[in-house]
Amino acid sequence: MSTPSTPSTPSTTRPTSAASTTTVETSAAAAARDTPAAPKRRTRRGESTPAVRLVSHGILIAASLVALFPVAWLVYLSLGPDKDDYLHPGGIWGKMTFDNYTFVLEHTKFFDWLQTTMIVTLGTTAIGVIISATTGYAVSRMRFPGYRKFMWVLLVTQMFPVAVLMVPMYQILSDLQLIDTYLGLVLVYCTTTVPYCAWLMKGYFDTIPFEIDEAGRVDGLTPFGTFARLILPLAKPGLAVAAFYSFLTAFGEVAFAATFMLSDTKYTFAVGLQTFVSEHDAQRNLMAATAVLIAIPAAAFFYFVQKNLVTGLTSGGTKG
Repeated sequence: MSTPSTPSTPSTTRPTSAASTTTVETSAAAAARDTPAAPKRRTRRGESTPAVRLVSHGILIAASLVALFPVAWLVYLSLGPDKDDYLHPGGIWGKMTFDNYTFVLEHTKFFDWLQTTMIVTLGTTAIGVIISATTGYAVSRMRFPGYRKFMWVLLVTQMFPVAVLMVPMYQILSDLQLIDTYLGLVLVYCTTTVPYCAWLMKGYFDTIPFEIDEAGRVDGLTPFGTFARLILPLAKPGLAVAAFYSFLTAFGEVAFAATFMLSDTKYTFAVGLQTFVSEHDAQRNLMAATAVLIAIPAAAFFYFVQKNLVTGLTSGGTKG
């Protein structure tokens, strides 16, 4: 007898595969939900956002244009051939020329003014910086009777207007026979620059540790040797600011120079500019060309000291 065959069991392979695929997808989705999102980049303290940087750069560009426009306009007017071109500046563009510069250099006393200006400004700078540096160092390091009142007296001398000082200064210079001399004008300018520069240098010397002076004394240096060999090299930024202030004060001053310098060959640049304007005539084209030439020495001096200006200005006001 034949044995009846057992019915075959249906295959379950495909349903098992589908279930495992669903399980894998569900696990991946759950893992994706559980994974934390990447944190957003936070702005560090002191770091500006792009919008702030854009605004700040725009403000700086606008400020630069405002500062450069008068200089560019002066150069533009100096290229006009006629003295009345400043009234119609649009017409200068089609007839620009350097004849104004040629006339100033060849037919005026420009180089005499340059000589006087350099002698007076460099003399004022050298004498003013030396006196203010030694004064500031003495008040910063030494305690003598009245040292505080002495610094206030220096400030009091700056309270008097030029018109009040003009007559007594003229009388003093006349008695000393220093009218129309370089030395007389240098001494007058030093009375203006030394008080401010002494305060500036005193504040800067206060930032230099006193232990450096003591180390110099231990090594056998005299007080002046300590000042000259140890302190002055550290005070270069302050000296640069004092020199720059003294230079610009003497370079652009008009009232004292016009009063105490009588010869037209001893005019400074600031006084020489006035010769282009008279009661009935004003040669503004020549004045503009001369002003551009005058700016070159001041710009050159600023270039040589500019790297120390910021340090000297900020450090000089940190302690007092």
